[in-house]
Amino acid sequence: MVVLSRRYCFYTCTIIAIGISYVVVDSKACDPPPYVGRSFWNAKPAKLVERFAGPIPYVIIHHSYQPAACYTGTQCIEAMQRMQTMHQDVRSWNDIGYSFAVGGDGRTYQGRGFNVVGAHAPRYNNKSVGICLIGDWVSDLPPKNMLTAAKTLIEYGVRNGIIASNYTLLGHRQVRSTECPGDRLFEEIKTWPHFSPMTDIIDQQNSVS
Repeated sequence: MVVLSRRYCFYTCTIIAIGISYVVVDSKACDPPPYVGRSFWNAKPAKLVERFAGPIPYVIIHHSYQPAACYTGTQCIEAMQRMQTMHQDVRSWNDIGYSFAVGGDGRTYQGRGFNVVGAHAPRYNNKSVGICLIGDWVSDLPPKNMLTAAKTLIEYGVRNGIIASNYTLLGHRQVRSTECPGDRLFEEIKTWPHFSPMTDIIDQQNSVS
C-alpha cells in the first residue's frame, strides 16, 4: 500500500483500486490552499523565517491604509511589493509584516504564511495569523469578494487544523493603539464567528521583525 499524506488533512481519504494495489489519495488535494503563493507576486526572499507551533489561537484583521485599495491583479501585485519594500527596507523587518493580504481582485496573497512569526501585532506575532485587507476601510466597507476571501482563508485554516477550532478573532486596534483595521471594517468583523470584544493594549514599538 502506498499512502500519500499531509499534515493537516483530516478528511476521509478516497481509496482507488489499481489491480491488486491500493493508493490512498490525500483528500487535501481536493481542498487546495485558497491563496496564491509568494512567487505569484514576485516576493523578495525573507531575511529570516522564524516559525511557531500550531494550531494557531488568534486571527487578527488589519487594513493597509496605504497602499490604497487595489482592484486588478496588476494593482494588487504592486501593492504587495510596495508593502514588502516598506517593511523590509524602511522598517528593517525580515519580510512583509502580514501573514496574508487580501486584494480587491478577490485573491488572497501569501505574505509570511501560516505559522511564521509576523510583524503585525506586538505580543501576538508568534501566536496569530495576521490578515490584511488592502486599502483604507475607515469609512467604506471592503467589497464582498474581499470579505469572502478573508473568511474562506480562516475556514481553510480551521478545516485543516492550522488554525485552532476555538480561535479568537480580533481587530488590530484591540491589541495596539491604532485605528486599524478601520472603523467600518472593524464593525463588520464584530459580526464574524469567534470575534471577541477583549482589549489587550500595551503601547510599545513593534520590535519583532
